Amino acid sequence: MVMVSATEMMIKAHEGHYAIPAFNTNNLEWTKCILTAVQKMNSPVIIQASEGAAKYMGGYKNVVDLVRNLHDSMGITVPVALHLDHGTYEGAKACIEAGFTSVMFDGSHFDFDENVAKSKEIIEYAHSKGVSVECEVGGIGGTEDGVTSNGELADPEECAKIAGLGVDFLAAGIGNIHGKYPANWAGLNFDRLNEINEAVNGKPLVLHGGSGIPFDQVSKAISMGVSKINVNTELQLVFAAATRKFIEEGKDLEGKNYDPRKLLKPGCDAIIDKACELIKAFGSDNKA
Repeated sequence: MVMVSATEMMIKAHEGHYAIPAFNTNNLEWTKCILTAVQKMNSPVIIQASEGAAKYMGGYKNVVDLVRNLHDSMGITVPVALHLDHGTYEGAKACIEAGFTSVMFDGSHFDFDENVAKSKEIIEYAHSKGVSVECEVGGIGGTEDGVTSNGELADPEECAKIAGLGVDFLAAGIGNIHGKYPANWAGLNFDRLNEINEAVNGKPLVLHGGSGIPFDQVSKAISMGVSKINVNTELQLVFAAATRKFIEEGKDLEGKNYDPRKLLKPGCDAIIDKACELIKAFGSDNKA
């Protein structure tokens, strides 16, 4: 089965009141772990890479080839979309040309008119190639690839205008942030989410910064129109913790455990376990 655009899986998730897990990949191990988890849970998935991660992995074409080759060699049967996360205008176009099946154009840092104009161009170009598109209104809090946002709440009227361009799904700031959530985090703003959901007239919404949001808030957000939840930090944290434990216990000094295939295994197992847990929480298990 070839990789697909995210449009159909997002529509099904929105109608079925569950959310597609959108796991960021960082390397070969990450990609294998994500694919292992979604196949085990029979869940559709969006595998996504930021521009920084794609550069680290050797470029957009290398990411495409890696995901496609692992997809085939592992015998993956669940729907898989390959998505650019927080893409620039140039990056989104380059990913479409490289073979990504979905892209995000993040124009939230432009003034709104420029965001609209650039979003319109990307949407038209992507759709001509059968590629799905995500756009953003209102910056997401925290730091992503060195870009910091205060996490302003998205304007429902602006969301409606971007939705009207034909975007396939929309990211909108509702108090969510990238990275670890601070102890004084106020939580998601459900009043604003309700206003946005009504303004976009049923367009699937995206929750960025999905790592660490309490599951009760995640479930409520899904019931209010969120159909894609982005996760990166949470998988990084469990990988780091399991790897640290393995080394601190001196297990890397036993036998040939210095072999990266053995050294990284506890961290990879932790990624798989956490991904399965999140898939269950998002309700996408057995939805492939």
